[in-house]
Amino acid sequence: MRYVIAILFLFFSTRSGSAFGGNFLPALAQDESKAHFWQSDTGVVEMKLEIDEFAHNQNIPSQYTCDGEGLSPEIKWSNLPPAAKSLALTVIDPDAPIGDFVHWLIYDIPKEAAGIPKGGPLPKAAKEVDNGFGRPAYGGPCPPSGTHRYFFTLYALDVEHLEGVTKSNFLAKVKEHTISKTEVIGLYSRKE
Repeated sequence: MRYVIAILFLFFSTRSGSAFGGNFLPALAQDESKAHFWQSDTGVVEMKLEIDEFAHNQNIPSQYTCDGEGLSPEIKWSNLPPAAKSLALTVIDPDAPIGDFVHWLIYDIPKEAAGIPKGGPLPKAAKEVDNGFGRPAYGGPCPPSGTHRYFFTLYALDVEHLEGVTKSNFLAKVKEHTISKTEVIGLYSRKE
């Protein structure tokens, strides 16, 4: 029985993949030690991420999708851990037919930044990596069918700058330096 379980584990762990250099979200889910809470002198503090136009597990307005203007929503964060030296942000659709579809990858966001305004620009010194659409920018949700989930994840990092970041190694570089993270999930289905 032990061998059957081991074989099933290997089968399912190697089956999933992504057209973007690996399955982003399952790797994050396995590392719960980097939660969105951190200890301060006055107690436990929650790192917060807010999206102006929708709440966690709510629908994303069409103006932020391929059915609208495709603008990035206003994103705000607070309660960063004092050890944070920079931030990174991802927007990923794990429900895409090809696996995790990358909508936005940003790193080297200065810790002093409090957010990203609607439609940009990014905070000074922040850098973007190509998304699944092949460009370094926000790419709005555009699911081919059904309702998809879009994970907006903010990472507090222990370094000011990440070196040699590409789409395929983005998550590995970010995970190596993550001290805390938080996320908001938005939902979207196209109007027919």
